[in-house]
Amino acid sequence: MKSRLVLAFASKTVVLALLLFATQAVTSVLLGVATPSGKSPALGPLFVSYLAQAGVLSHFVLRSPWRGWKLYTAVFLLFFGITTALTQVETLVFLRHLVGIVPEGMVPLLFLQGLLVSAIFSFWLVLIHGRLGRKTESPQDVSRAPKGWGLGKLIPLALLYVLFYIAFGFLVFRSLAGEAFQEFYGGLTSQPPFLFIVFLQILRGLAFVLLALLIVRATEAKRSEKSLLVALLFAVLMGFLLLPPNPYMPDRIRLSHFVEVTTSNFLFGWLAGWLLSD
Repeated sequence: MKSRLVLAFASKTVVLALLLFATQAVTSVLLGVATPSGKSPALGPLFVSYLAQAGVLSHFVLRSPWRGWKLYTAVFLLFFGITTALTQVETLVFLRHLVGIVPEGMVPLLFLQGLLVSAIFSFWLVLIHGRLGRKTESPQDVSRAPKGWGLGKLIPLALLYVLFYIAFGFLVFRSLAGEAFQEFYGGLTSQPPFLFIVFLQILRGLAFVLLALLIVRATEAKRSEKSLLVALLFAVLMGFLLLPPNPYMPDRIRLSHFVEVTTSNFLFGWLAGWLLSD
């Protein structure tokens, strides 16, 4: 019985990864989002990335007592929020510092593509796992909400995110990137003020904490599993975007960011999930 459930989960994850791949491809063509180099993407790493994203989101869907459009909305907010909004906002804000690296007109298209892909893929996730039907929330479901919904922890956790962001940026990314860091970022026309970066990351930290609270609220599991699920969702949905090669970053920079983002998001997600689950 257990082996059948594992096989069913694996099969649905593969199907969802293929659907995500197809949705990304179709929206890229429709919106004209093409790689500047004109080269075909590396299909292996790309599919592994989609497979990991489909897997962690599938686990979230299966561990949630929510159903129907309530669950769909939660999945959409997580997928769009992490893979697009929180990822592309830095590109958007720092666009004038990234001239020559990311074309100016590309960012709005990436936001729009992320919105469309998230809306379509979230529907497939809920439908394929048989969670599109309605279910009346029981009193036990309501009682699972953290005391006070963890609102008093929002600001402290957001500030903690800033510390993670700065520490992993200096200690992990710059160490791994080595000389490639100066070669890649040395040509920027100017650097944004440090206080502006801190303020931006506080806002991103608040968004991450709200998403962590959503995961905790929408998940029926022990505290340890909730914190692990938050960690995996944060790490995989954002970090694995850097796994496939892209035309904007040399491999050394991309892989250094991959390690930095995956590890920092995992550790922060685990801590946020744990603290918000009590």
